[in-house]
Amino acid sequence: MTDTPLVNRVAASGLITINLEDFYPPEALAVFDMKDYLFMELILKEKDFREALNEHDWPQYEGKNLAVFCSTDAIIPVWAFMLVAACAAPFATDIYQGTPDEFYKTAFQKRLAALDASQYADQRIVIKGCSSKPVPPSAYVELTRKLQPYARSIMYGEPCSTVPIFKRPKPQ
Repeated sequence: MTDTPLVNRVAASGLITINLEDFYPPEALAVFDMKDYLFMELILKEKDFREALNEHDWPQYEGKNLAVFCSTDAIIPVWAFMLVAACAAPFATDIYQGTPDEFYKTAFQKRLAALDASQYADQRIVIKGCSSKPVPPSAYVELTRKLQPYARSIMYGEPCSTVPIFKRPKPQ
């Protein structure tokens, strides 16, 4: 038997792996559900709402992103969201009007917008599939859209087991 050295074919393949977890917002996400401040979780009474906001523990949002939404089917006036934002602004890193899922979609969109996709020109890219953090499908769509004009190929998964997504035709 010959002593053939082990070769890591994945490392030698020249594949570049992009992990969308790297674009995950670094700050924790807190939520402010308006339903908790409504009469019968349905009706906003301005005086009661303002009193509740004055008594609320706003410093708990220090250094966090804040998603402000209403989980019930109540009609919330726009000024109520504005009032919550004004109260939270001295503490929260970012304030978003929408559900946590909507926040993450928007946060990934913002971070991916700053990506210079031209650095991946003529490269073979693997967009990592498994993650320990929730990455919305919209982030995979946006990254594919940004990379396609530049990349030689785009794959999904892990370098040892990928699903082909896009391959640039060879020039003739």
